[in-house]
Amino acid sequence: MGAEPKLNIPLHVKYIQSLGENKDDLTYHLTAHLRMNAVYWGLTALYIMKNKDALDREEMIEYVMSCWDEQAGGFGAHPDHDAHIHATLSAIQILVMQDALDRVDVDRVTKFILSLQQPSGVFAGDAFGEIDTRFLYIAVQALSLLGRLHELDVEKTVGYIQRCRNFDGGFGAIIGAESHAAQVFVCTAALAILDRLDVIDQETLAWWLSERQLPNGGLNGRPEKLEDVCYSFWVLSALSILKKLNWIDADKLIKFILSAEDLEHGGIADRPGDQPDVFHTQFGVAGLSLLGYPGLEDIDPVYCLPAKITEAKGLRKDWEALPRRV
Repeated sequence: MGAEPKLNIPLHVKYIQSLGENKDDLTYHLTAHLRMNAVYWGLTALYIMKNKDALDREEMIEYVMSCWDEQAGGFGAHPDHDAHIHATLSAIQILVMQDALDRVDVDRVTKFILSLQQPSGVFAGDAFGEIDTRFLYIAVQALSLLGRLHELDVEKTVGYIQRCRNFDGGFGAIIGAESHAAQVFVCTAALAILDRLDVIDQETLAWWLSERQLPNGGLNGRPEKLEDVCYSFWVLSALSILKKLNWIDADKLIKFILSAEDLEHGGIADRPGDQPDVFHTQFGVAGLSLLGYPGLEDIDPVYCLPAKITEAKGLRKDWEALPRRV
């Protein structure tokens, strides 16, 4: 790649290690509702950058277990927060990566997840009833990681995804909502886990996804929107599942992701010059992995987990990343 910018792995590892150190900082408390997700994002990014031991394993496991909601049978985002399906999946993913899934009461978590499926087939995020195809995907992945996918009503679940499909081949958050790259990812990945990719108009969807690339190389989430590093994963993951990653310009996208690095403090931002955060750091690094960027671990685009972990659990689906560069 010549004199092109390079991913500054040591700096990004240091950045992730620093997160949460200052618990007196107002930002720490304002982001408590995302804490479990942030731990997952940080650990996954470290794993992809081949630094999975940069955070203390036992401390992380104890934190996850401190977020258990005994009444609901799921995990909250932070101790004493109500259980939510998103925090529950992040907890499961963390424990899978830390080889500590035996700490989970699988029966109770499975019951909690299945209780959130609505008559239409979509899932709510928690007892308060917000519905979204994201929560449907989260349920499918969580049940798959727990070995309980056989308890899901697959036809009802797939039926809801089908009704969210739009004329452009994409998917929205609910029936009738416009196509959005993040929703395309969750619907495509859920169908991949359920072995039902046959319900996708694959050529039309791949065209729509490839149209997300802008002249500067970055990807947006829907037409007429700005580029954002996180779509490097949402768009690429779906194209990877469809085996059409070559429909975008990989070199231009790599340059865009690297241009959003903070080379002073570490981390990756949504776009150049903005404040970095662990969310965009994780999905930027994940996008680089799918693009074959050198020196990174393979990421499974279906589960957004290290590929070696899903392969060890016998969960790998038929996706393709670009060859690893040297």
